[in-house]
Amino acid sequence: MSHQVHIQGSDHAFSVEEGESIIDAALRAGLMLPYSCRSGTCGTCMGEVVSGEITYPDGLPPAISADQDAAGQALFCQARAASDLEIRVREVREAGDIRPQRLPARVDGIETLAPDVRRVFLKLPRDKRLPFLAGQYIDFLLRGGQRRSFSLANAPHDDERLELHIRHLPGGVFSGYVFEEMQEGALLRFEGPLGNFFLREDSDRPMILMGGGTGFGPIKGIVEHALHLGVARPMHIYWGARAVPDLYLDALPRRWAETHEGIQYTPVLSEPQPDDDWQGAVGFVHEQVVREHPDLSGFDVYMSGPPPMINAAREAFTEAGLPADRLYYDSFEAAAE
Repeated sequence: MSHQVHIQGSDHAFSVEEGESIIDAALRAGLMLPYSCRSGTCGTCMGEVVSGEITYPDGLPPAISADQDAAGQALFCQARAASDLEIRVREVREAGDIRPQRLPARVDGIETLAPDVRRVFLKLPRDKRLPFLAGQYIDFLLRGGQRRSFSLANAPHDDERLELHIRHLPGGVFSGYVFEEMQEGALLRFEGPLGNFFLREDSDRPMILMGGGTGFGPIKGIVEHALHLGVARPMHIYWGARAVPDLYLDALPRRWAETHEGIQYTPVLSEPQPDDDWQGAVGFVHEQVVREHPDLSGFDVYMSGPPPMINAAREAFTEAGLPADRLYYDSFEAAAE
């Protein structure tokens, strides 16, 4: 039997299945409520039950007292709905609503996507989860105080594992480790989530999403999040790469375009090779965007990639009429030391 949950002060409501926690149900509905441990030990998910009844299958969780429980407070990562509910809880809408954490993680999978690109999956401890907004990144914490930043390539609702797309940089300390030494089960530490590159859900304008190289990773997370939410806004996805092998997940955006009426996909190669037999767009990806959308005044644009691409695109898109406050980007500089 399912129950309805309404968040007081908003128009958001969602259904909770029998045995499902309120946090899990909210995430399934594409809503982000505060949470961290998902075990009832940290208190991050605490809110108030305004009306209705809840239960805790394993008894009162450690992070809530009997007095708080009697006053209507609840830990929504553990609470189950015993009736329809009205709750009072802060919704996560901006990056500043989520406090970055320092967490350990084990490598749970490594896939080679291209000769110089690997997909790495991270698994957090059983009692930990990382709340984040689609498009944000994490910093790996290395010896000597060094950090390496990588964007999250999965959507927030799919947080059982964290997904990263890592390109091998010759001479790169961390990417060299990923390609030459890293094994499944390796223990890493990171801080996150970080960054202000994430999907703005309060707009109804069509979107252009442009990734360069492994900058496709956060674009993937944003698109998957939008599809999970049922966003009806048109999306035109552009992926810029050197040659065909660099479009390392090309079948995925092609499938999005084939199965969703509002999605278009344009891959663009800057240096196609004779063996590629390439019949698609050639040149710089931002130039292709402007060729196909000479007036960007009615769009929201999201882009992720290396600084030269970002800088060139900012200038070109501004000249095409895109307001500065509708341009969202994630610029990453590869570090070799």
